[in-house]
Amino acid sequence: KKKNLCLLATDRPQCEVLAAKIRAACSLGEGRKIWQQTKQDPKVKSFIHDTFPSGFLWGSGTSAFQTEGAWSKEGKGTSIWDHFTHSSVSGTLATETANVASDSYAHWEEDVEALEYLGVRSYSFSLSWPRLFPDGNASSQPNSAAVEHYSHLIETLLEKKIEPIVTLHHWDLPQTLQERYGGWKNDTLVGLFEEYAAFCFHTFGSRVRYWLTMHNPYLVAVQGYRTGVHAPGETGGPSDSLIVAHNLIRAHAKAWHSYNTRFRPTQRGKVSIVLGSHWVEPQKGQVTAANVELCQQSIEAVLGWFANPIFGDGDYPVFLKNKHGALVPTFTAEEKLYVQKTADFFALSFGPYNLRLGRNLFQYGQTVTPDLRGILGWIKLQYGNLRVLVAEGGWFSEASVGTEDTVAIYLMKSFINQVLKAIKFDEVQVFGYTAWSLVDGFEWNYGYTIRRGLFYIDFSHPNRTRTPKTSAQYYRHVVKDNGFPTDETSTEVKGHFPCDFHWGIVHFYPFSPQFTDPQLYIWNLTGDRSLHPVPGVKLHTRGAQCTEYLAIRDHLQLIASTGASHYRFALNWSLILPQGDLSNVNTEALRYYRCVLTELKKLDLEAVLILYYPTHRAPNLGLPGPLHASGGWLNYSTVQSFQEYAALCYQELGPWVQYWITINEPNRLVDIYSNWDEKHQAAHNLLLAHAKAWRLYERQHSSQQKALVSLALHADWAEAANPFLDSHVAAAQRFLLFELGRFLDPLLGTTYEGKGSERGYPQEMEAYMKARAQVTGLSGSPLPSFTEMEKEELRGALSFIALNHFTTRLVSPYLTTLDNFQQKRFPDHGCLTLSDPTWPSSSLGQALVPWGLRKILNWVSQRYGKDLPIIVTASGVDDQAPAEDKFRQHYLRSYLQEALKAHQLDGVNLQGFYVWKLQDRHVPQFGLFTSAHHQSKAKASIAIYREIITHRGFPDDDTMQTCTLSDLQEVCSVCAWMYKNKAMLVFGGCILITGVMLAALAVFVIITKRNRTKGRRRGTSRRRRREGVPVCSCPPVVRRS
Repeated sequence: KKKNLCLLATDRPQCEVLAAKIRAACSLGEGRKIWQQTKQDPKVKSFIHDTFPSGFLWGSGTSAFQTEGAWSKEGKGTSIWDHFTHSSVSGTLATETANVASDSYAHWEEDVEALEYLGVRSYSFSLSWPRLFPDGNASSQPNSAAVEHYSHLIETLLEKKIEPIVTLHHWDLPQTLQERYGGWKNDTLVGLFEEYAAFCFHTFGSRVRYWLTMHNPYLVAVQGYRTGVHAPGETGGPSDSLIVAHNLIRAHAKAWHSYNTRFRPTQRGKVSIVLGSHWVEPQKGQVTAANVELCQQSIEAVLGWFANPIFGDGDYPVFLKNKHGALVPTFTAEEKLYVQKTADFFALSFGPYNLRLGRNLFQYGQTVTPDLRGILGWIKLQYGNLRVLVAEGGWFSEASVGTEDTVAIYLMKSFINQVLKAIKFDEVQVFGYTAWSLVDGFEWNYGYTIRRGLFYIDFSHPNRTRTPKTSAQYYRHVVKDNGFPTDETSTEVKGHFPCDFHWGIVHFYPFSPQFTDPQLYIWNLTGDRSLHPVPGVKLHTRGAQCTEYLAIRDHLQLIASTGASHYRFALNWSLILPQGDLSNVNTEALRYYRCVLTELKKLDLEAVLILYYPTHRAPNLGLPGPLHASGGWLNYSTVQSFQEYAALCYQELGPWVQYWITINEPNRLVDIYSNWDEKHQAAHNLLLAHAKAWRLYERQHSSQQKALVSLALHADWAEAANPFLDSHVAAAQRFLLFELGRFLDPLLGTTYEGKGSERGYPQEMEAYMKARAQVTGLSGSPLPSFTEMEKEELRGALSFIALNHFTTRLVSPYLTTLDNFQQKRFPDHGCLTLSDPTWPSSSLGQALVPWGLRKILNWVSQRYGKDLPIIVTASGVDDQAPAEDKFRQHYLRSYLQEALKAHQLDGVNLQGFYVWKLQDRHVPQFGLFTSAHHQSKAKASIAIYREIITHRGFPDDDTMQTCTLSDLQEVCSVCAWMYKNKAMLVFGGCILITGVMLAALAVFVIITKRNRTKGRRRGTSRRRRREGVPVCSCPPVVRRS
């Protein structure tokens, strides 16, 4: 049909418009599909870098009652909110009023200056009905002071090229109408509102292009006339709220028709109504038909209540009528047609009040979430592809936050990016966004306890000075950039990693499930060819044995199948030395590890061996029991014991190992100590233990075994949570110094002059600790001191830098008090960590932030130089998908992209990347393979990793890049000569082999001839002897002639 219409149409654009209308009409009422759509690719779900359409209407907004103040000045009448806050009806709000509030009636010019600061193109504000008409009757004489005030505001906005978006009614109904008629329960107000609207259209309409009849009528009906939380404070139940909603809808329709017939022909403006909503997702992600229906009902009970009559079929949702029955007012057939399509665009309010109420009243067992993209997509599916204005978008902060509203920045970032995704991915026609609100004001039933403004106001100060918050600074940048332009982090580079790059796999311990798993299994119980545990049956287990060659080979074959070149795993200290000393050496455990290492060599895989892998949990933290009982890492004797243990491992396993990690993540191990002094002492001893093990290897084994030794640090990037605050930038740097500098500075020093302290720890770290100590009256630094001998032992005790990187953390300073400081109730670095809600995260909450890897690599490279290679010895993410682990696939591609940028663009001496980890233990998590219980099946991410390994990165085409000998960094002179003269060597080898074979043949011929001659002689002699002396009882043979 659409094709035939286009064939008949003489105007092609007209045809396209008609076809679009048909498509929109056919899709009406399909809101349920929003929950049934398959989950999208992680790249689509994550933060996107792009810009909004040209001419996008960036703005901010306020409402009259919340900000104007001047409640009884210049002829203003009393509103229901004035009465509500001045009387006992409001309960807890009796002592808080909006008499002055932000005093915008007097300081409106400063509000305009605030808009100019933001650079926005629109300002949404409301007219005060009782200020214009104190008695609410628009047929009477208006308050000239009010008319003059709003005229000046509109004219000034237009002079500044700021579009006024004017709301007729934002909850402040004249009190006289409430007392005389009972407020919105009386349909008399429908006609009175029409008269008031017509006055406003006539008086201001020539200068206003966008009108909003009323703001979020849902909250008026429910909070004002059902729960009583809002003015007028009535608790009439569902019946009253349904009547109020009915009258509000009819009043809006009257106002729209008044504009449409009387003013649109000359003013050419647009009129709509702001409808508020929450958003809801199926409980626990279970997209069942029942849950989808409950989600649909939840949205229809709030947004659909008002949107369906106006944007739908002119009547209330069927669900609402079924739920409330006869209580629901009815529209006549004529009224349905009259109400239907009485909006020129869809205006949406999405903020805390609807979301909170959604959780309390209309959750229906589902999950309420602040997903603005979801509700925008629902609107398109339910009511067609309408033009949409986000007329209120924003959250709130506690009053104590002041101007440093860090969390508000990320919520704003999230909301705006959700709108951008709705535009780019869902093709929703959003044409503007109003950040709510411009200035702090009176927040209804919350009074002044919360703040929603971009500009801070001290309500105790008479001047009501507007001070930009950090969220205002952020919004200003977004408006200037028209969104989130593409940056370097979102572009891909092409290139290759070095030929000697480590492509690694990490596993905690090599294991044989045949002997370490206590479960008894039944195979193929449900026909899925998998193992299923028998409930309630536990078998005896024993340690891994060297006889388990089949299990070792199977385990290592998994690694080989990935294309990896290196395998990183840990030894078990408490297994090898149960007593912590050489009095009891578990030779069978050492033999087992030798078996693993020799099998690795057969597969041409290099081993990276960890001496001590802390378990971070009771009872012994991975230490032998006696050592833990004697104080563990708080006791210096553990340092000496570790040196003995390292010596044993070097001796017994060293010939098969090219890379050693002494201690894995000592910076995470110290976190288990709640006492600062214990934490510092443990870190001190861990550093000394590493240094002694490193020196021991250098003295006794390095010349023969030639391995490299390091320790691995957990190295997540720290980003200032609020980039507009110096205190946050300093906190992020301090966090990195405590995390990494605490361990690397004593070993490597820094490339910056004057940064090392006399104790070897970072100077900035020591200065911070001294300042903290002074608060409690202590002198000096609480950090332990290194002796001169220890300093010398530490200096340079690192062969490469090993970093375990997984994610990025937002860091802010911890707000401390003298009490919690003295009791040391917060981290020693004095930082709080949080996460950006726009970052995609795994089921365990790990944020996927690829650019953080590049930043941490650069930070380490700049601080410690480029002489030592850096190896990312662990990096990975959990993914609950049993096979198609798309989240992990995206993780590997994006993180290795950032690694390549660090190497290729920034010159970081990066020489390896190890994926954590090889295999799941039970349920799908970090493993590239499923658990052995599920036959160790490969997940889809292995193909991605193998592809990157095969191409050594991200080439311009799919050609494989082979490494020649000249590409390798370490080449012996003999090897180089042999490679250079390989043709001559082959020819010479052939001649040599031929010569040897000819010589051997000649010798063989000569020896054969000699043997034959000797044989004939011996034969004649033997015949003679037989003739003279019989040698057997057999009769002699007689010859015949």
